[in-house]
Amino acid sequence: MRTVAEPVERLIEEFSRLPGIGPKTAQRLTFWLLRGSEERARSLADAIREMKEKITLCSQCYNITETDPCAVCTSHARDKALVCVVEEPLNVLAIERTHEFKGLYHVLHGRISPMDGLTPDKIKLRELESRVAAGGIEEVIIATNPTTEGDATAHYISRMPSLRAVKVTRLARGLPLGSDLDYADEVTIGRALQGRQDISDGRNGSR
Repeated sequence: MRTVAEPVERLIEEFSRLPGIGPKTAQRLTFWLLRGSEERARSLADAIREMKEKITLCSQCYNITETDPCAVCTSHARDKALVCVVEEPLNVLAIERTHEFKGLYHVLHGRISPMDGLTPDKIKLRELESRVAAGGIEEVIIATNPTTEGDATAHYISRMPSLRAVKVTRLARGLPLGSDLDYADEVTIGRALQGRQDISDGRNGSR
């Protein structure tokens, strides 16, 4: 015998699919919406639908955007010779909060993790190599998360053939081992940017 109405049960199940949302939290969110006004529920539904309809990936950096190319890639105030490589769009937000970085980005949408089926061809590494090969980039900052997978991805990037002609650096180890960029505070990320380390085998001088 069903104890919860099917629409309520379905919404609890959908909330439970979200990262970081357990069954109890999913139930609380569902009943919060149920107790609220119809206008509030429709507003949430409209926001989700609008996001899915209007958000796309920038064809240059692969960050999420409403316009293609995105505002960062088309800005005349950004240093186009400097590219910061991150795992996810959330990492871009974390770095932008520091106000320390004035270059461009390249979003991989993942990190090398064979256990999860994420091989180099499954993330935006070919696109990075083509972008560097096209010229105009002098330094690539690897800002993958300080995890085992992030380290493997950083090592792979530093050995890519097209990057041999540019300076390759990595964020300083001011970030706790095993952490994610989007959980670090602005000061920590800012210091990691300022103290980034050259991992390009001394092929180029400091920028």
